[in-house]
Amino acid sequence: MKIFETHAHFDDESYDEDRDKLLNEMLKEDGIIEKIVNVGASFKGCNDSIELANKYENVYAAIGLHPEDILNLNDEVMEWLRENSANKKVIAIGEIGLDYHYDEPPRDMQIESFTKQLILASDLNLPVIIHSRDACKDTLDILSNTKNSNGEYAYKTGGIIHCYSYSWEACKEFLKLGYYIGVGGVVTFKNSKKLKEVVEHLPLEKLVVETDSPYMAPEPHRGTRNDSRNIRFVAEKIAEIKGITPQEVIDITNLNAKKLFNIKD
Repeated sequence: MKIFETHAHFDDESYDEDRDKLLNEMLKEDGIIEKIVNVGASFKGCNDSIELANKYENVYAAIGLHPEDILNLNDEVMEWLRENSANKKVIAIGEIGLDYHYDEPPRDMQIESFTKQLILASDLNLPVIIHSRDACKDTLDILSNTKNSNGEYAYKTGGIIHCYSYSWEACKEFLKLGYYIGVGGVVTFKNSKKLKEVVEHLPLEKLVVETDSPYMAPEPHRGTRNDSRNIRFVAEKIAEIKGITPQEVIDITNLNAKKLFNIKD
């Protein structure tokens, strides 16, 4: 029942006391987790994600600046992202995107930074991990229309819409562009009717599972520090919604993640 965790933040300071112990426990031969993508959000988080990926065989890194950290996205950082993407353990650019929930930083800055990092990912032929909150239309517009340095549509390199929170109608538009849908602990919440509807209709071949650790712990651990061991509750809820076994969910989502991130083993 080993599961591919597509989105976690084990660089977070909440793991400073037990990070190595926890990762070793989860990733051991008889552990529950097969592989983890540790996702950068800040510039420091990107550095730390690469360090974790270099340290652990089955940890990989995504590097990119979250919309909350884009004030730090200057030319030097863009060049750092480009150079460090050559590391074989860096398998995606992310998490990048738009967050209009608090309207900070300004939307025009978010759009500019998202577009720059999307183009970079496409130029590097790497998938993206996309954060999109209260910004569905602009996210779809940018993904649909942005072209890379060679004039090719950037969406063709693919990626994940992380922590999906929009309607099934919007989901169909992301699927048309080829993106996978990331589903985490929210699907276990009693008030997640919209996400449950998406999961019900979503082809399993376009779904990946995630925890967003240390955030968004699923039921029955909601409100506590999350970690990847809780991903089994996500798989179990998806299986319940779709009327299949948890093992079927795990098998197919593992294959989806490996295909997207070009991981052969």
